[in-house]
Amino acid sequence: MLRRPPDEELPVYSILIPLRSEAAMVPQLFESMLALDYPAARLDIKFVVEARSTTTIAAVEQRLGDPRFSLVPVPDAAPRTKPKALDFALPLCCGQYVVVFDAEDIPDPDQLWKAALCFRDSPDLVCLQAHLVIENGPHSLLTSLFAGEYAGLFCVLLPALARWRLPMPLGGTSNHFQLRALRELGGWDAFNVTEDADLGIRLARRRLRVEILQSRTRETAPTRLLPWLGQRARWMKGWMQTFIVHNRDPGRLLEEVGLPAFLAFEALVLGMIVAPVLHCAFLLSVLLRILWGAVLIDGSLGTVFYLAVLFMGYGSAFAMTALGLRRLGRVSLLPAQFWLPAYWLLIGFATIRALLELVLRPFYWYKSPHQPVRAGRARHPV
Repeated sequence: MLRRPPDEELPVYSILIPLRSEAAMVPQLFESMLALDYPAARLDIKFVVEARSTTTIAAVEQRLGDPRFSLVPVPDAAPRTKPKALDFALPLCCGQYVVVFDAEDIPDPDQLWKAALCFRDSPDLVCLQAHLVIENGPHSLLTSLFAGEYAGLFCVLLPALARWRLPMPLGGTSNHFQLRALRELGGWDAFNVTEDADLGIRLARRRLRVEILQSRTRETAPTRLLPWLGQRARWMKGWMQTFIVHNRDPGRLLEEVGLPAFLAFEALVLGMIVAPVLHCAFLLSVLLRILWGAVLIDGSLGTVFYLAVLFMGYGSAFAMTALGLRRLGRVSLLPAQFWLPAYWLLIGFATIRALLELVLRPFYWYKSPHQPVRAGRARHPV
């Protein structure tokens, strides 16, 4: 069991919090940062705010005064993306390690010192990804499905990829890095709208070690369909960008990561892009066959094969989600996961939208709206 070291043994830790149009989230962010169990004299917390977000800048400035907090205004210039803002602030970090938190994040108070211990005990460790947990899962069917998806991703898939030393797409927030190594990598790709996925692959190409941190960061899922679609389309567009960029020279990619990691990257990334569209096409074909009066199950070998693939896909996805929810202690969300086929339809629609954006607006960053959690919940564990 990890024990917190004395204050004098903990290194300086930088925290980057990129913000745009998030004035309402600033009080919660300050509360979450003040709740961190880490010596104040060794914290370097930077609110990285787009210069045109004047109300957000004003909200941060009202709470400055504590020396651990500072404001970094980001010049209003293209591309207007989160990774561009992070790259602007990266040279200003003064810690040995650095972590990124998003506007709605509520990290466990012990997260920083746990990460510092992991880095200290494993000098070859370059990056740690904390578990992201959706706090408002019970709010609606949409948030329940989102929470199940995150549970499967952060409690099952990513730990398995880390254990097998395969490329691990990062989660966009609660990524802890050795600052020196991150600077040597060149920071984030300012033009990739899913910069976390791209950075995870670049870490793999350098054969740098990435692990899962046994600590949680609570987030909220979009509660309305349109914001969910906008966010998911941005994610899918970023996956497409990542797949294209890293396949510009497949031979070099294979040489740098090795065959197992190469195959895992191609299957994982391409699967995430293609599978939702194929799911939509399959359900459309079933609907058309029904309308035409055709027999859906005729006992042929082809039908058996397609049904086997269908049930393997649904079964594996449900199993991963169920295992993740059980590990989180959120089994109450299991019944909602039977709506996964409908959820995949929405992801398919978002993927098609992402493809159009990739052609027409490749670097457009959809800004997800956020709302503070209910008062008094920020310090309570999930």
